[in-house]
Amino acid sequence: MGRAFQNRKESMAKTSDANAKVYSKYSREIYVCAKSGGVEPEGNLALRSLIDRAKKDQVPGHVIDKALDKAKGGGGEDFARARYEGFGPGNCMAIIDCLTDNPNRTFGDVRNCFTKTKAFLSL
Repeated sequence: MGRAFQNRKESMAKTSDANAKVYSKYSREIYVCAKSGGVEPEGNLALRSLIDRAKKDQVPGHVIDKALDKAKGGGGEDFARARYEGFGPGNCMAIIDCLTDNPNRTFGDVRNCFTKTKAFLSL
């Protein structure tokens, strides 16, 4: 194997990682939207538009179907929305909307981001 193979392998891995990130984002959004408004795209306009956006971004059909099956009750994960407020640099107000399966971990991550920027997080 030569250097060309190594470059091609790294490029394919980079593309695969980027795609996996997009697919998981759409999967979570579809799950929450289907859980809150119903799993049928014909009756849930927000879900239908989200699926159309996902197809436009070339998300495979099996990812969409898996998220809908999970919303019907086939999966064990349960995502919830979380909203945090804080004051950023220069005392500007920041509102952070999150989608999480573990609120304790998410709060720690958000607090860590505020701490790194020397900002203040309020509950």
